[in-house]
Amino acid sequence: MVRIEKVNGRNVWEILELHVREDQKSFVAGNDVSIIEAYTAITGGGYAFPFGIYDDDKFVGFLMVGYDTDESWENPPGIARKNYNLWRFMIDERYQHRGYGREAMKLALDFIRTQPCGDAQYCWLSYEPENAVARELYRSYGFRETGEMDGEEVIAVIEL
Repeated sequence: MVRIEKVNGRNVWEILELHVREDQKSFVAGNDVSIIEAYTAITGGGYAFPFGIYDDDKFVGFLMVGYDTDESWENPPGIARKNYNLWRFMIDERYQHRGYGREAMKLALDFIRTQPCGDAQYCWLSYEPENAVARELYRSYGFRETGEMDGEEVIAVIEL
């Protein structure tokens, strides 16, 4: 059974052991970078919710949800203000193509729809234009591209 659990002192080291395939490394930051960014967001007055993705007790991936902006974010896209975002999403190379991404996406959206930081109209995310697998997964959940970019990444949104 796939589930998500917040990153904590007991599971952080195992999360740091998860990696995407070599050809996917340009699509997603490492989990170490994500944990650091979560810490700096939280200490900068922002919100970050890093989660391990599990199949029973086996780690299979990582995701991180954010909300709004914080003082360290230079030039955030307009959609970031007072909205949730799926900040990071990865399935370890050993567990890809087994349906974990689809199940974890549903769990991430279920969490976001609880609106733990307050009301929001949208959840947004961004991805590299070349990442066709991510694009297809996000579209299958109803995310639509806005035509805007976050740096070099395409922005897509879903109404909550």
